[in-house]
Amino acid sequence: MASAPLLTLLQSTIEAAATVAFALSGLLAAARKRLDAVGVCLVTGLAAFGGGTLRDVLLDRRPFFWVAHAEWLWGLLALCVGAMFFLRAQHFALTERAMQWPDALGLGLFSASGTQLALAQDLPGIVAVLMGVITATFGGVLRDIVCNEIPTALRDHSPYAICAFAGGWALVAAQAGGMPQDWSMVLAVAVATGLRVAALLSRYSLPRWTSGSDSA
Repeated sequence: MASAPLLTLLQSTIEAAATVAFALSGLLAAARKRLDAVGVCLVTGLAAFGGGTLRDVLLDRRPFFWVAHAEWLWGLLALCVGAMFFLRAQHFALTERAMQWPDALGLGLFSASGTQLALAQDLPGIVAVLMGVITATFGGVLRDIVCNEIPTALRDHSPYAICAFAGGWALVAAQAGGMPQDWSMVLAVAVATGLRVAALLSRYSLPRWTSGSDSA
Protein backbone atom coordinates (compact mmCIF):
# COMPACT_ATOMS: atom_id res chain seq x y z
CA MET A 1 0.00 0.00 0.00
CA ALA A 2 1.11 3.55 -0.64
CA SER A 3 2.07 5.59 2.38
CA ALA A 4 -0.46 8.23 3.44
CA PRO A 5 1.77 11.25 2.59
CA LEU A 6 2.59 9.82 -0.84
CA LEU A 7 -1.06 9.10 -1.61
CA THR A 8 -2.08 12.58 -0.46
CA LEU A 9 0.60 14.12 -2.70
CA LEU A 10 -0.55 11.99 -5.64
CA GLN A 11 -4.19 13.00 -5.15
CA SER A 12 -3.24 16.68 -4.90
CA THR A 13 -1.14 16.47 -8.06
CA ILE A 14 -3.96 14.75 -9.94
CA GLU A 15 -6.50 17.30 -8.74
CA ALA A 16 -4.24 20.19 -9.77
CA ALA A 17 -3.53 18.85 -13.26
CA ALA A 18 -7.20 18.14 -13.91
CA THR A 19 -8.19 21.57 -12.63
CA VAL A 20 -5.90 23.27 -15.17
CA ALA A 21 -7.28 21.18 -18.03
CA PHE A 22 -10.90 21.92 -17.19
CA ALA A 23 -10.26 25.59 -16.43
CA LEU A 24 -8.99 26.01 -19.99
CA SER A 25 -12.12 24.34 -21.38
CA GLY A 26 -14.29 26.77 -19.40
CA LEU A 27 -12.22 29.71 -20.57
CA LEU A 28 -12.73 28.74 -24.22
CA ALA A 29 -16.47 28.28 -23.74
CA ALA A 30 -16.78 31.72 -22.15
CA ALA A 31 -14.65 33.31 -24.88
CA ARG A 32 -16.79 31.81 -27.66
CA LYS A 33 -19.89 33.26 -25.99
CA ARG A 34 -18.16 36.65 -25.74
CA LEU A 35 -18.96 36.98 -22.04
CA ASP A 36 -17.73 39.92 -20.00
CA ALA A 37 -14.91 39.66 -17.46
CA VAL A 38 -17.19 38.44 -14.67
CA GLY A 39 -18.77 35.84 -16.94
CA VAL A 40 -15.39 34.57 -18.12
CA CYS A 41 -14.14 34.13 -14.55
CA LEU A 42 -17.39 32.50 -13.40
CA VAL A 43 -17.56 29.97 -16.24
CA THR A 44 -13.85 29.16 -15.94
CA GLY A 45 -14.27 28.61 -12.21
CA LEU A 46 -17.32 26.39 -12.65
CA ALA A 47 -15.51 24.22 -15.18
CA ALA A 48 -12.43 23.95 -12.98
CA PHE A 49 -14.01 23.45 -9.56
CA GLY A 50 -17.67 22.55 -10.14
CA GLY A 51 -17.35 18.77 -10.30
CA GLY A 52 -14.99 18.54 -7.34
CA THR A 53 -17.12 20.88 -5.26
CA LEU A 54 -20.29 18.89 -5.92
CA ARG A 55 -18.42 15.70 -5.00
CA ASP A 56 -17.20 17.24 -1.75
CA VAL A 57 -20.73 18.41 -0.89
CA LEU A 58 -22.07 14.89 -1.43
CA LEU A 59 -19.22 13.31 0.55
CA ASP A 60 -19.38 16.00 3.26
CA ARG A 61 -15.70 16.83 2.79
CA ARG A 62 -14.34 20.15 4.05
CA PRO A 63 -12.65 22.36 3.15
CA PHE A 64 -13.30 22.40 -0.59
CA PHE A 65 -10.25 22.15 -2.84
CA TRP A 66 -10.39 25.81 -3.87
CA VAL A 67 -10.88 26.92 -0.27
CA ALA A 68 -7.92 24.91 0.99
CA HIS A 69 -5.76 26.09 -1.92
CA ALA A 70 -6.75 29.72 -2.40
CA GLU A 71 -3.70 30.28 -4.61
CA TRP A 72 -5.63 28.48 -7.35
CA LEU A 73 -8.22 31.25 -7.31
CA TRP A 74 -5.49 33.81 -8.00
CA GLY A 75 -4.11 31.60 -10.74
CA LEU A 76 -7.54 31.29 -12.31
CA LEU A 77 -8.04 35.06 -12.24
CA ALA A 78 -4.63 35.58 -13.84
CA LEU A 79 -5.46 33.03 -16.56
CA CYS A 80 -8.75 34.76 -17.35
CA VAL A 81 -7.25 38.24 -17.48
CA GLY A 82 -4.36 37.10 -19.65
CA ALA A 83 -6.69 35.29 -22.05
CA MET A 84 -8.92 38.34 -22.45
CA PHE A 85 -5.88 40.32 -23.58
CA PHE A 86 -4.30 37.75 -25.88
CA LEU A 87 -6.92 35.21 -27.04
CA ARG A 88 -8.63 36.18 -30.29
CA ALA A 89 -11.51 34.65 -32.26
CA GLN A 90 -9.19 33.19 -34.90
CA HIS A 91 -7.50 31.14 -32.17
CA PHE A 92 -10.69 29.40 -31.02
CA ALA A 93 -10.90 26.55 -33.54
CA LEU A 94 -7.26 25.55 -33.23
CA THR A 95 -7.30 25.93 -29.46
CA GLU A 96 -10.51 23.92 -29.10
CA ARG A 97 -9.04 21.04 -31.09
CA ALA A 98 -5.86 21.16 -29.05
CA MET A 99 -7.90 21.20 -25.81
CA GLN A 100 -9.46 17.81 -26.57
CA TRP A 101 -6.29 16.11 -25.36
CA PRO A 102 -5.77 17.82 -21.99
CA ASP A 103 -9.53 17.54 -21.48
CA ALA A 104 -9.23 13.77 -21.97
CA LEU A 105 -6.42 13.73 -19.42
CA GLY A 106 -8.51 15.82 -17.02
CA LEU A 107 -11.36 13.34 -17.40
CA GLY A 108 -9.10 10.48 -16.35
CA LEU A 109 -7.46 12.43 -13.54
CA PHE A 110 -10.70 13.63 -11.98
CA SER A 111 -12.44 10.26 -12.29
CA ALA A 112 -9.54 8.58 -10.48
CA SER A 113 -9.35 11.26 -7.81
CA GLY A 114 -13.09 11.28 -7.11
CA THR A 115 -13.32 7.50 -6.96
CA GLN A 116 -10.36 7.22 -4.60
CA LEU A 117 -11.69 9.87 -2.23
CA ALA A 118 -15.00 8.01 -1.99
CA LEU A 119 -13.26 4.66 -1.44
CA ALA A 120 -11.27 6.26 1.37
CA GLN A 121 -14.61 6.78 3.15
CA ASP A 122 -15.39 3.06 2.78
CA LEU A 123 -18.30 3.69 0.43
CA PRO A 124 -19.58 0.91 -1.86
CA GLY A 125 -17.83 0.53 -5.20
CA ILE A 126 -20.77 1.77 -7.29
CA VAL A 127 -21.09 4.91 -5.15
CA ALA A 128 -17.34 5.56 -5.37
CA VAL A 129 -17.37 5.18 -9.15
CA LEU A 130 -20.33 7.56 -9.49
CA MET A 131 -18.46 10.08 -7.36
CA GLY A 132 -15.62 9.80 -9.84
CA VAL A 133 -17.99 10.38 -12.75
CA ILE A 134 -19.52 13.41 -11.01
CA THR A 135 -16.06 14.84 -10.33
CA ALA A 136 -15.02 14.34 -13.95
CA THR A 137 -18.14 15.57 -15.73
CA PHE A 138 -20.19 18.02 -13.70
CA GLY A 139 -17.79 20.94 -14.08
CA GLY A 140 -18.40 20.74 -17.83
CA VAL A 141 -22.14 20.30 -17.32
CA LEU A 142 -22.32 23.45 -15.17
CA ARG A 143 -20.12 25.31 -17.68
CA ASP A 144 -22.47 24.51 -20.54
CA ILE A 145 -25.65 25.25 -18.58
CA VAL A 146 -24.40 28.72 -17.66
CA CYS A 147 -23.44 29.26 -21.32
CA ASN A 148 -27.02 28.29 -22.30
CA GLU A 149 -25.97 25.09 -24.05
CA ILE A 150 -27.13 21.50 -23.72
CA PRO A 151 -24.15 19.93 -21.90
CA THR A 152 -21.63 18.58 -24.39
CA ALA A 153 -21.25 15.38 -22.37
CA LEU A 154 -24.94 14.64 -23.00
CA ARG A 155 -25.39 15.61 -26.63
CA ASP A 156 -22.28 14.98 -28.74
CA HIS A 157 -22.70 11.16 -28.62
CA SER A 158 -18.97 10.70 -28.11
CA PRO A 159 -18.13 8.51 -25.07
CA TYR A 160 -17.24 10.78 -22.15
CA ALA A 161 -18.96 9.91 -18.88
CA ILE A 162 -18.72 6.25 -19.88
CA CYS A 163 -14.93 6.58 -20.04
CA ALA A 164 -14.88 8.03 -16.52
CA PHE A 165 -17.18 5.21 -15.38
CA ALA A 166 -14.82 2.59 -16.80
CA GLY A 167 -11.80 4.27 -15.23
CA GLY A 168 -13.47 4.29 -11.83
CA TRP A 169 -14.25 0.58 -12.02
CA ALA A 170 -10.67 -0.12 -13.06
CA LEU A 171 -9.54 1.54 -9.83
CA VAL A 172 -12.07 -0.36 -7.71
CA ALA A 173 -11.14 -3.68 -9.29
CA ALA A 174 -7.41 -3.04 -9.00
CA GLN A 175 -7.61 -2.23 -5.30
CA ALA A 176 -9.90 -5.20 -4.67
CA GLY A 177 -7.21 -7.33 -6.29
CA GLY A 178 -4.53 -5.98 -3.95
CA MET A 179 -2.85 -3.41 -6.20
CA PRO A 180 -1.32 -0.48 -4.25
CA GLN A 181 -3.44 2.66 -4.21
CA ASP A 182 -0.98 4.82 -6.13
CA TRP A 183 -0.65 2.32 -8.98
CA SER A 184 -4.38 1.66 -9.06
CA MET A 185 -4.96 5.40 -9.52
CA VAL A 186 -2.45 5.49 -12.35
CA LEU A 187 -4.28 2.56 -13.95
CA ALA A 188 -7.64 4.32 -13.59
CA VAL A 189 -6.28 7.47 -15.23
CA ALA A 190 -4.82 5.41 -18.07
CA VAL A 191 -8.08 3.54 -18.68
CA ALA A 192 -10.38 6.59 -18.67
CA THR A 193 -8.01 8.79 -20.66
CA GLY A 194 -7.10 6.00 -23.07
CA LEU A 195 -10.73 5.23 -23.83
CA ARG A 196 -11.48 8.91 -24.41
CA VAL A 197 -8.49 9.35 -26.71
CA ALA A 198 -9.43 6.20 -28.63
CA ALA A 199 -12.97 7.55 -29.09
CA LEU A 200 -11.64 10.87 -30.37
CA LEU A 201 -9.22 9.25 -32.80
CA SER A 202 -11.76 6.75 -34.13
CA ARG A 203 -14.65 9.26 -34.10
CA TYR A 204 -16.77 6.61 -32.43
CA SER A 205 -20.31 7.70 -31.52
CA LEU A 206 -22.72 6.20 -29.04
CA PRO A 207 -26.07 4.96 -30.39
CA ARG A 208 -28.67 7.70 -30.69
CA TRP A 209 -32.15 7.54 -29.23
CA THR A 210 -34.71 6.76 -31.89
CA SER A 211 -38.46 6.24 -31.80
CA GLY A 212 -40.82 4.51 -34.13
CA SER A 213 -41.93 7.83 -35.61
CA ASP A 214 -38.39 8.92 -36.56
CA SER A 215 -37.65 8.99 -40.25
CA ALA A 216 -34.79 6.86 -41.55
